[in-house]
Amino acid sequence: RALIFPLLIREGKPTPFFTFVLALLFCVFNGYLQGRSLSNYATYPPGWLKDPCFIIGFIGWLLGMGINIHSDHILRNLRKPGETGYRIPRGGMFEYVSGANFFGEILEWFGFALACCTIESLAFALCTLFILGSRARQHHQ
Repeated sequence: RALIFPLLIREGKPTPFFTFVLALLFCVFNGYLQGRSLSNYATYPPGWLKDPCFIIGFIGWLLGMGINIHSDHILRNLRKPGETGYRIPRGGMFEYVSGANFFGEILEWFGFALACCTIESLAFALCTLFILGSRARQHHQ
């Protein structure tokens, strides 16, 4: 999402280069941490893919990803070409929460944490909650 979403935006304010680099480094470090945790340290019993924890977590991740993608689509198409100004998003989960894209991403990573059951995935889910939760609160206000 960190690489694809900015490329899909038609117009808008440019992202400062330093902010982009920090976000990229965070994503690279987190990807490494999650991958290393799952490939080197996590052990799962036979049949883990049928365990309710994994199934519920996977469904949460999938639902969160769907909400996130759909919400981003709504946000990218808020304004017509050349139009400026603030617009309130409508449709999808925006009918229930003002930061549907943030909600989707938080749900996505808590689902991932439940499916993986590792301390690293839980740490990332909590960081996502605190960072995106504060951004969602700002957007709501």
